[in-house]
Amino acid sequence: MRIVIQRVTEASVTINGKLKSEIQKGLLVLVGIEDRDTDEDIEWLAGKIVNIRIFDDENGVMNKSVMDVNGEILVVSQFTLQAQTKKGNRPSYIKASKADFAIPMYEKFCHKVSELLGQEVKTGEFGADMKVRLLNDGPVTIWIDSQNKE
Repeated sequence: MRIVIQRVTEASVTINGKLKSEIQKGLLVLVGIEDRDTDEDIEWLAGKIVNIRIFDDENGVMNKSVMDVNGEILVVSQFTLQAQTKKGNRPSYIKASKADFAIPMYEKFCHKVSELLGQEVKTGEFGADMKVRLLNDGPVTIWIDSQNKE
């Protein structure tokens, strides 16, 4: 499972011209799922997301989590995070899971993040053509792969 975390002052998802979800201060989390992902990956990443200290404290030091600042989280599925670009110029998405595996994993992931955050996360819509708007704060953008726990 690969995620991109972006600290935002606002973010939203629109589908077919209609607003699906929006948040104010918090995190936009893009998630890409592959077949080898497990519940352990969900647990580990969800814990990272809610506890990662990337919000400024009173001294301007990134020392607070999204929970510490009462922030919101918007989770959007993005199969292109599983792109393989080693060969040629056209990315391969063969590692990205198909819907029958990815949708339940995405739903479990969102549920776990909600549980740890103590509030419902906002979401996109799996497989939809989404328009994602965000105002990246900092900018702060962090990429994490559960298969490479660094």
